[in-house]
Amino acid sequence: MSGRQPSKRLNQLTSAIFTEMAERKRKVAQRMQVIDLGIGSPDKPPAPHLIQALVDAVQNPDNYGYPGSQGSVAFRQEVAAWYRHRFNVDLSPDTEIHALMGSQDGLAHLALAWADPGDIVLVPDPGYPIYAGSVHLAGAELYPMPLRAENGFLPELAAIPADVRKRAKLMILNYPNNPVSAVAPLSFFEEVVRFARENDIIVAHDLAYSEMAFDGYRPPSFLEAPGAKEVGIELNSFSKSFNMAGCRIAYVVGNAELIKPLAIVKSNIDYGVFDAVQQMAVAALVHDRTCGEANPVGELYQERRDVLLSSLAEAGWVIEPPKATMFIWARVPNGFTSRSFAFELLEKTGVVVIPGDAFGQEGEGYVRIALVKEPDVLREVAHRIKESGLLR
Repeated sequence: MSGRQPSKRLNQLTSAIFTEMAERKRKVAQRMQVIDLGIGSPDKPPAPHLIQALVDAVQNPDNYGYPGSQGSVAFRQEVAAWYRHRFNVDLSPDTEIHALMGSQDGLAHLALAWADPGDIVLVPDPGYPIYAGSVHLAGAELYPMPLRAENGFLPELAAIPADVRKRAKLMILNYPNNPVSAVAPLSFFEEVVRFARENDIIVAHDLAYSEMAFDGYRPPSFLEAPGAKEVGIELNSFSKSFNMAGCRIAYVVGNAELIKPLAIVKSNIDYGVFDAVQQMAVAALVHDRTCGEANPVGELYQERRDVLLSSLAEAGWVIEPPKATMFIWARVPNGFTSRSFAFELLEKTGVVVIPGDAFGQEGEGYVRIALVKEPDVLREVAHRIKESGLLR
């Protein structure tokens, strides 16, 4: 068996930089305390009432059968009610909502459902790695859409060549964005709808950071744009908004005919999300919709953003504050590449960040910093960076 080789498509799913950062972190941890701001995993638990909802549901013996891939009626009805409350978007619980085991589940299988070899999928660069990974798994062709500061980190749709538009089957978007932390106005989504109609392209919008916004900003849904439901779908998750990352639940909403092929793929892969987790998710949406207060997750990360950026500015590293997400997208100091800065930062300070080029070619010159530690730890991060001399 030693001559056997795994599928060649795995070569396109490389996570080499993440593996390398983990190995470097392990070595540095032998001589100093490491502060890991690399992975965007929430460091807070769900609210107590959500944990209690899960406990109650787990103790119900009726919740241990196959749950069904689409999601329970109660779950789909509450997603519809929340979308109406949050975005003033009407959805049919019967046909326009489907449960997912996390938004990554839906994104990983979306290209399998819609793209064949020879088809093109338009993917943001830089972008969350599963966007490109899903295209490689499907055997389709990837066309990167550059996200650059001079254009507000929005793709220039007019710059996409005519021959690419003709072969493009699917476009993936993500605002608020990971990794660049940019946001998109509703006018941009209106432009996307026109582009999609003109070129017969499906739009999939990843809205995983919808509730992690700052300074009173409320990110719009792509489905708020007139005609969006005719051309697209949207994915949202409980991982970040409700600190439920380990519970693995999300959903896709929008055009029923666009959801159906994804549902078929998933019906051949899994039996749906554990009913107890769905009931926890229902409790999260009901509370968010009826409590009369803003989701506290935005306030939590706004404080962390402000603490880190003000402390770094005092140290000599001035970074544009983002309006949303749990990330800081920061230009590296002069004289460094993304990787050389991330590596030296870890070696000298014990602080882990992710080089921007891990997310695509356009990420060169940046690092992504995750706001996954308490304010006092973030102040310590800034102090270590100041003392390291890397900013001189």
